[in-house]
Amino acid sequence: MIQFTADQLYAWINGFLWPLFRIAGLVAMAPIFGESSIPLRLKIGLSILCALVAAPLLGPMPDIPAGSFQGLLIAAQQVLIGIALGLCMRLIFTATMMAGEFVGLQMGLAFASFFDPATGANTAVLSRLLNLLAMLVFLAFDGHLLMLDGLVRTFEILPVGAPLDPNGWGALLEWSGQLWISGMLLALPLIIVLLTINLALGILNRTAQQLSVFAVGFPITLTTGLVVLAIVLPQTSGFLSRLFEDGYQAMAQIARALAGM
Repeated sequence: MIQFTADQLYAWINGFLWPLFRIAGLVAMAPIFGESSIPLRLKIGLSILCALVAAPLLGPMPDIPAGSFQGLLIAAQQVLIGIALGLCMRLIFTATMMAGEFVGLQMGLAFASFFDPATGANTAVLSRLLNLLAMLVFLAFDGHLLMLDGLVRTFEILPVGAPLDPNGWGALLEWSGQLWISGMLLALPLIIVLLTINLALGILNRTAQQLSVFAVGFPITLTTGLVVLAIVLPQTSGFLSRLFEDGYQAMAQIARALAGM
């Protein structure tokens, strides 16, 4: 007959619960997994499945009752860590949407927007297009699996129950600043071409004032923007793949910063 004690049962529960909280925090915030279109039950089931797979790979967990006050603090700590790691990858997709906003403004498509359930606000058409492209590239490069692998590796850098360094949250802010620069670089080719066209139209308006720039300029900028966009989009996969690789490294850096390394 198989017998086990209450201490062994508590150890099994702790070995499953503490990783579950960190994984659930990442699933709630991470791209693909945290989309509002995915049902809540599916997110919970995915978190439980990932915790069942990852728990045997992790080291011993703190021997603290899950229902105690200290256990609740550890649970909240793990959820915050997971949210920070998921937000680290979510910011990459925010940078692509920001690039779409810049390009759409230059092309004259700033008013071409619709309600996006993922963000809960009106989003430009080009922002939505670049966001969908980034998601497809993310899935094509198995980014969702690499993201989960990076999450499991953070348990070695930042074990469950280890004290968090308050200054470690600054690493997430530094990473977000780098991503705004990346968003500008993604939109830079289109911005340069469209600004050149606007400059040429401005000079043309000064030399031939009888020409209506508003009637001629919009079709020219829109057509040129679509042509350049068709040329640039196939080349963005390499840029996005490098962004994703930087995101995996940023997850480890944030974990090290929170651990005080």
